[in-house]
Amino acid sequence: MVGASSLQPRLLSSFVGDRLLLSKQPHPRLFLYKPGNKHVSMQLSRTLSGLTNLLFNRRNLDEVPDAQRQGLRPGKLSPHRPVPDHIPRPPYVNSRQPPEIAGGPEVHGEKGIECMRSSGKLAAQVLRYAGTLVKPGIKTDEIDQAVHQMIIDNGAYPSPLGYGGFPKSVCTSVNECICHGIPDSRALEDGDIINIDVTVYLNGYHGDTSATFFCGDVDDKARKLVQVTEECLYKAISICAPGVEYKKIGKTIHDHADKYHYGVVRHFVGHGVGRVFHADPVVLHFSTRPDFELSSLSSHFTYYVVLIIAGCPLASLPFTR
Repeated sequence: MVGASSLQPRLLSSFVGDRLLLSKQPHPRLFLYKPGNKHVSMQLSRTLSGLTNLLFNRRNLDEVPDAQRQGLRPGKLSPHRPVPDHIPRPPYVNSRQPPEIAGGPEVHGEKGIECMRSSGKLAAQVLRYAGTLVKPGIKTDEIDQAVHQMIIDNGAYPSPLGYGGFPKSVCTSVNECICHGIPDSRALEDGDIINIDVTVYLNGYHGDTSATFFCGDVDDKARKLVQVTEECLYKAISICAPGVEYKKIGKTIHDHADKYHYGVVRHFVGHGVGRVFHADPVVLHFSTRPDFELSSLSSHFTYYVVLIIAGCPLASLPFTR
C-alpha cells in the first residue's frame, strides 16, 4: 500500500484516521476490498465514526507474511525535541486530547491566502529536504530530527508535535504502515518505500504535504503501486474547481484505482486546512451514493489518496508505546 504519491511533494492530508497495516487476519470492523464493490461504509457526520479519535495515531505491530522480509516492529523513541519559546504554538499543543474538527470550510481572504502559500511553500521545502535523506541505513528518527530542526530554523512549529499527544515532528510510514508512522530507531532497508508527511504551522496557518520515496532498489510491484497512486492524485487535482461536487473527486480516484485492481482505503480522508489543522470539508476518496452532493466552493483542502493491493485485509491495532 502507499499513503501518498510518489517522489515529489503533494498537498495531502495528515493524521486522519488510525494507522492501519496489512494483517493475516481480517479485522471485523473493516472491509475486504473487491474491485467493483459498490458498498460504501460511510459515516458522514462530523464524528465520522469518532473522527476526532481517529485523528490520533495508533502504533502498530504488523503480521504481514513475507518469507524474504521481516515485518515492521516498533523501535525505540528518542526523547522529546524542544521548540524555542519564541515560536508560536497551535492551540492544541500541551493537550493530549485531539481537538474537535472545525465546523464549516474555512474561506480565506487575501492575507490568509498569502499565509497559506507561505506555510505550504515551507512544508514543501522541508519535504524535499527530507526526501534527500532517504537511503538504506538511516533511522526514521534521524529524519524526524532533521525535519524538526529545519522547521524551527524557519520560525515555524512542526504541527504533528503534541497533536493529541503525538510524540514526533513528522510522520514516517514504511512499507505496510499505511500512514501516520511514528519515527523511531528503526533503520530503513534497501527496497523500502517510505511516506513522509510534513505539516508546519507558520504565521497562524498550517501547510500540509506528503510524498512517498523509494529507498534503494525498490521492486516493480511497489513502484507500480506508487505510480498509480500518483496518477489518481493528479486526476483528482485536474477536476478540482469551484462548484465541483466532492463526490466527483472520490469517483475519479476510485475509478482509476479500480482499473489496476487496487483498493482505496476508506478510513482516511482529505480535509480542510488553514488556521486549524483539520476542518471541514471531509473529502472522501471513493465513490459515494448519488445523493452525496456537497460542492467544492472557495475553500482549501487536502487529498489523502491511500491505495492497497486488492484482497489484502486490514487491521487497526492499539497504540503500544
